[in-house]
Amino acid sequence: MLSLIVVAMVTVAAGFVVWANDKRHTKYGISVPAGVATAVGMLSWIIFMAAGFGYQPGLTWIPWILPMVLGAAASIAAVIYLGKSRTRQDTDRLTGILKL
Repeated sequence: MLSLIVVAMVTVAAGFVVWANDKRHTKYGISVPAGVATAVGMLSWIIFMAAGFGYQPGLTWIPWILPMVLGAAASIAAVIYLGKSRTRQDTDRLTGILKL
């Protein structure tokens, strides 16, 4: 369970760092990247532990390191997708308002 707690704390921190470094972070909430990173990290930890990687000699690093990497990558992907799509939607909405 210690590894799950470490994964949760590191992925939340990674999500906040990703949010802070995004230039379009005003388009979505601060908890979106952190929530995505935490959900992906914890779900992958559960899957890796259920698959038995936590108890195999030489493979114990998988439930410790890989969920953190996957969570950070999912956070980056969510920020890229949300930033672009929300910017496009806001631009379309503002253009529609200005045409009135």
